[in-house]
Amino acid sequence: MKLPLLLQLLALVSIAFAIDINIDDKSSIKNAAARMAQKLRALYPTGEPWFNPGEFGVIPSTTGKNIGYYWWEGGAAMGAWIEYWAATGDTQYNGIVTEALLHQVGPDNDYQPPNQTLSLGNDDQAFWAIAVLAAAERGYPDPPKDKPQWLALAQAVFNRQVSRWDDKTCGGGLRWQAVATNQGYDYKNSVSNGLLFQMGARLARYTGNRTYSDWGFKAYDWSKKSKLLTDKYTVLDGLHLPDCQVTSKIMWSYNAGIYIAGAAAMYDYETSNQNTSGAAFWQKETTALLQATDEPFFNRADGHPNVMRESACEAQAPKFDTTPTCNIDQRSFKAYLSRFMAYTYQLCPFTRDYIMTRLRASAIAAAQCCNGQPDGDTCGLSWIMGKYDGSTYAIARGGVGEHMATMELFQSLLIADVITPKTHLTGTSKGDPSAGTGGTGLSADALRQTKPTTTGDKAGAAILTALFSGAALTLTWWLVWT
Repeated sequence: MKLPLLLQLLALVSIAFAIDINIDDKSSIKNAAARMAQKLRALYPTGEPWFNPGEFGVIPSTTGKNIGYYWWEGGAAMGAWIEYWAATGDTQYNGIVTEALLHQVGPDNDYQPPNQTLSLGNDDQAFWAIAVLAAAERGYPDPPKDKPQWLALAQAVFNRQVSRWDDKTCGGGLRWQAVATNQGYDYKNSVSNGLLFQMGARLARYTGNRTYSDWGFKAYDWSKKSKLLTDKYTVLDGLHLPDCQVTSKIMWSYNAGIYIAGAAAMYDYETSNQNTSGAAFWQKETTALLQATDEPFFNRADGHPNVMRESACEAQAPKFDTTPTCNIDQRSFKAYLSRFMAYTYQLCPFTRDYIMTRLRASAIAAAQCCNGQPDGDTCGLSWIMGKYDGSTYAIARGGVGEHMATMELFQSLLIADVITPKTHLTGTSKGDPSAGTGGTGLSADALRQTKPTTTGDKAGAAILTALFSGAALTLTWWLVWT
């Protein structure tokens, strides 16, 4: 037997224990996504005495450094399961999702639960909002009528965060942390501002209300002016006060995905409003943002073309002899790039070839890296190694990010058959544009808009801006007092 043939057979033996996926067979893709959903479910600690719905758990450590997951990743996982349901029709996780999304709303229905208030990050809160926005857009089953509704919850978070917009430093922007006493309050980062941009874009698209898109553009424009979004459309991590200079130039995949999906929603919104110039602008921005992902996250001339990687912290090809430095958060970031690329694929036809080329190549590579124990299909962090990399898989210790990422990647291959995200014209979720503001007396019907902006609309936007800005001091006092 010739040596090359022997090596090929050995490779086939190894792959046999990996996830079996045929990227041209929808049934095969669904089966692979379903297995990843099961692996993720096995890490959801419903049987633990410390379980809290919506959270993957934190185990106190004798070293003083707790082990486990921050609150935000629970919201991210609920969003991932919603997308899984939309792509596959599998309802078995819906009970978990609905329970979690309603359990974590907090007393004011704005995703500020008491046990998170004093450590609240704007990005953490926004990930829960993105989940309920997806629920509204995907037509996920509405909550009981006596419970807060998906759209209203997203509006509440958006309004809370607009009230924290900080014009006093760096010409605007949202701080990373919501509470002044938190470490990181002096940091303005791309994930917080990008999520505000995306929320504004998607709320505008869903409701037809241009006030949201105005705020979305404001967050996007500030990101460019502050150089978090560079002239080359790469997304840098953040800047510190008071110098307002970008101090962390690390590029994370989820930051790129967040801005891409926001731009895609803005493109679709302007297209639906027959705003030719606006649509052309957002087509240009979406394309540039998407193309800027290529070198850092897909193609590094290392023999693994079009395969997604978290370049800032994964082991590097070709030798993979460096220890990955990805923390437990960062191990999930590729999940959101896959999710937001799929969302963009639906809304922006001009992106489809670019996106699917990369998602398909990544899925083939990722499947080969899901051959770890205990079941022979545990997935690793790196998709370019060709095998399981030894990543931890245990409740509150590891595996959530890796399996959420692989699940979202696989189900994204089905996106061409998923119903286009709904709007208020086709969806059922009920909104409340005054949610999270303390009550403005404005109704959803009063703010709903389905035609191009008029002078009156702009005046209304200015009034809302003043109301939100005026609420900032009150909210800050309340958070600190609480």
